[in-house]
Amino acid sequence: MAKKNEQTSKKAATAASKVLKDTKSTKDAKTAAGSALAQTPDKKKKK
Repeated sequence: MAKKNEQTSKKAATAASKVLKDTKSTKDAKTAAGSALAQTPDKKKKK
C-alpha cells in the first residue's frame, strides 16, 4: 500500500483536539476530528 503524504495543519489539529475533548461534540464530529489527527506528522522523539 502506498504511503500518503497528507498532513493536517497545526491550526486544524488544535481545533480537532478541542472537538475530541468537548463532551457535547457529536459522534460524527469526533470521527472527523480523529481522522484529521491521524494525518498529523509524528513528533520526533528526543534522544
